[in-house]
Amino acid sequence: MTKLRIGHGYDVHRLCEGRPLVLGGVTIPYEKGLLGHSDADVLVHAVMDALLGAAALGDIGHLFPDTSEEFRNISSMTLLRRVANLLKGEGYVVVNVDATLLAQAPKIAPYRDRMRLNIADALAVNVAQISVKATTEEGLGFTGEELGMSAHAVALLEKIR
Repeated sequence: MTKLRIGHGYDVHRLCEGRPLVLGGVTIPYEKGLLGHSDADVLVHAVMDALLGAAALGDIGHLFPDTSEEFRNISSMTLLRRVANLLKGEGYVVVNVDATLLAQAPKIAPYRDRMRLNIADALAVNVAQISVKATTEEGLGFTGEELGMSAHAVALLEKIR
């Protein structure tokens, strides 16, 4: 078995009134939040799925089903820590994570460093191993029309035992 494993994650959530907007574990002032069973942190959800995919351990829907009251309104950072512990138990270490948020608004530049730090802390890695980027879709599609947000992430793991 090869020591390096790569995984891709993708997630999408609809924007709605009456919920906080949580991205990368940061609550961002905005008139809408993301609809979901947990805190709907679309960025962290994509990161978790990339990590789980790299280790061939399923996905967040399998591990943290939206039919379970245990996960209602739970912080995605709590779930990311659980994923990190699962990876560690399976003998994997995170080499790096590269994540991209697709959203027309708000701008995330003021929050990017905190997001990177939150993700790095949850994964027990150096912040230099975590990349967070954002892009608009120039007014096109559901993200461009501000109906929702999506995120992609790629993770590289190394099997150490």
